[in-house]
Amino acid sequence: MTEESSTTSQLSDAITTKEETTTRGGNTMTPSSSSSTELYFRMAVVVIGIVGTAANALILYALVASKQHKKHVLIVNQNALDLFSCTFLVITYSVKLCNISLSGWLGYWLCKLIHSEIILWWGIVGSTINLATITIERCVKVVHNTNLRNWMIYSAIAFAWIGSIIYIATLVFLTTAVINGVCYVYIFKDKSGQLIYFFWHFIFSYVIILLIFIICYGRILLVIRRQAKIMSSHNAAGTNIATTQSTQIHTNVIKTMILVCGLFAVMWLPTHIDGLILLFSPNPILGSRYYVTLFVAFLYICGNPFIYATKFDPVKEILIRMIPCKKTNVAD
Repeated sequence: MTEESSTTSQLSDAITTKEETTTRGGNTMTPSSSSSTELYFRMAVVVIGIVGTAANALILYALVASKQHKKHVLIVNQNALDLFSCTFLVITYSVKLCNISLSGWLGYWLCKLIHSEIILWWGIVGSTINLATITIERCVKVVHNTNLRNWMIYSAIAFAWIGSIIYIATLVFLTTAVINGVCYVYIFKDKSGQLIYFFWHFIFSYVIILLIFIICYGRILLVIRRQAKIMSSHNAAGTNIATTQSTQIHTNVIKTMILVCGLFAVMWLPTHIDGLILLFSPNPILGSRYYVTLFVAFLYICGNPFIYATKFDPVKEILIRMIPCKKTNVAD
């Protein structure tokens, strides 16, 4: 408690002498303002969060109904993490819209758990870890023709959840404070601390993940191309229909995950670039660019279920059966 009071005093002195900046998800930013841009941003985030929550829940149901949850455990976990993220995206930004006064015990925990977005980022970081795990699992299966053991898969799932919780919780609780009714998130005492955190976060949560995607799916595509040539030569002499269908299903899963990973690379890049610009800006001020880039990043986690709905055939078949007009046509 004494250390916390000392830290708060130091931060309070820093804020009174100059505009203090914070970082969130690798972005350098000032404390929340009540601008109309921020208000519209929060409202838009709540809307896409509701859509993403409903869509992820529907896709999760379709995965179970089509019995794909037994074949693609990691994909189910990916969908569950996205559902978790979307749910807390709605909760977090709905609470922020209420502008509850941050004072006393309630204000302290609202800052730590809601304004810091700690629970939301548990899901986002876990989703990133799981996406890399899926990529590695696909590479091992296709390139080396080996299936990971069940204990390896479930250990990877546990690590995606537990690892993200430990990482985000440690960071938030060590660098967050309520001062004069304002929640300051990811505060560092000097510029070097901000630089170290930004580049560490950028390298480990984006660059390394992107390299995993490129290396693994590059090798996968080479193997699939080689197999396609072999199958085309077999087709001349007659082919096994069951083998062909199995290969098509496997290829479809690969294409779906490549699209998901590609969108991750494209839609998370702007927020990292914006964070770099703000980090080296002499007077970092949140503007429309910041809100647009963060909105695009949030749109990614809410848009993933639509990729599964359109590209993953077993899920698509279940969803089509749920459409009333389709049932009527089948009956006719």
